[in-house]
Amino acid sequence: MSESMETPHTAFRKHIVIVGKRNVGKSSLINAIAGQDIALVSSVPGTTTDPVYKTMEIKPLGPVTLIDTPGLDDEGLLGEKRVERAKRAMYKADVGILVVDDKPGEFEHFTIGLLRDMNIPFVIAVNKADAISSSHIADYYKAFGTPVVEVSAIERKNIDQLITTISSLVPEEEEKPLVAHLMGAYNTVVLVVPIDKAAPKGRLIMPQVEAIRDVIDHGGVAVVTRPPELDVTLKKLNYKVDLVVTDSQAIMDVDPIVPYDIPLTTFSILEAANKGDIHMFLNGIEALKSLQNGDNVAVVEACSHVPTCDDIGRVKIPRWIEQKLHLTLNYTYFAGKEFPDIADLEKCKLIIHCGGCVLTRNMFMRRMQLAQRLNIPVVNYGLLISYLHGSLSKAVEPVLEKVSSEKSPINNL
Repeated sequence: MSESMETPHTAFRKHIVIVGKRNVGKSSLINAIAGQDIALVSSVPGTTTDPVYKTMEIKPLGPVTLIDTPGLDDEGLLGEKRVERAKRAMYKADVGILVVDDKPGEFEHFTIGLLRDMNIPFVIAVNKADAISSSHIADYYKAFGTPVVEVSAIERKNIDQLITTISSLVPEEEEKPLVAHLMGAYNTVVLVVPIDKAAPKGRLIMPQVEAIRDVIDHGGVAVVTRPPELDVTLKKLNYKVDLVVTDSQAIMDVDPIVPYDIPLTTFSILEAANKGDIHMFLNGIEALKSLQNGDNVAVVEACSHVPTCDDIGRVKIPRWIEQKLHLTLNYTYFAGKEFPDIADLEKCKLIIHCGGCVLTRNMFMRRMQLAQRLNIPVVNYGLLISYLHGSLSKAVEPVLEKVSSEKSPINNL
């Protein structure tokens, strides 16, 4: 499967991560916010052992996913693993809630620093206001310069105030078109859609659906065809189209058919420009050229799916790299909502990342910021595949013209 099969709504839900020490009331707070008992609550510290994702509708936030994390003060070898899982889950967050029930100590200072390092806006919820002198404790936290709300998860006290505060912190992401901004005089885009064997019957994958919707939302004409019918389709349209967009895995078949005066790109390259930094990915191509046999490479997918016998990330990309560059690399594969552990990435010379269609731009760029801190170059599936099949210069040009007029490292591609 080349891209996620999740519904488009999943990619645009706001994710709220709840962090705090063990037994501070994180799960109880989730139940209070949801207005129902959806999280397991116990007086035994460490009841939540892995990040738990709860999807719901909360006014005025709309559709959200609450992420209940294990206590970041968990102890022992198993506890350390739980803490790492919790920190990895934070990369998916749009906003955070730090739950406390005592004045700030080493742990709270560490967590606040972590949230700030990850650029996650957050509110501090002083919990158990029914049992402690919360106003006294709240005064300590006000010095951190972030909103503080005194709540009681058990009595559901001030929960509305907490939700209102969270709403004010959720970052507004710029609405960027995926493909419509590349339309011109003909107002027509041809979308080349191979039938993905891994896709459920009767369904298109998410980037294809998003592209169709983006074109028609902006008053354009979206013409959908398969690679075998592309030549006939272009002739029927008298070649009066503004752009051809293809699945990355079909670029080698599509490129020879599309006349050079018709711009060509891929769904994954559009995703790269929409959610990531395309210049960063082009630098990743340059880094790929300097790899040596046996170097470690991480292949990262934001969604989870059952790999097929000819999986793009696990089979096709390694095969194409070996054929094109004569490189045998040591690949480690990661998939799912959480970004890999720093320890798993530090030894890598390159990260090969999927298009990220199930991630918001904030989530995607948080991953890229970590890669930059670790000084690990990153390349996107679409740019990499186009490069390996000799089509990158053409496929990236339409997007680069819109992204920036500056020179980019695309010589010798």
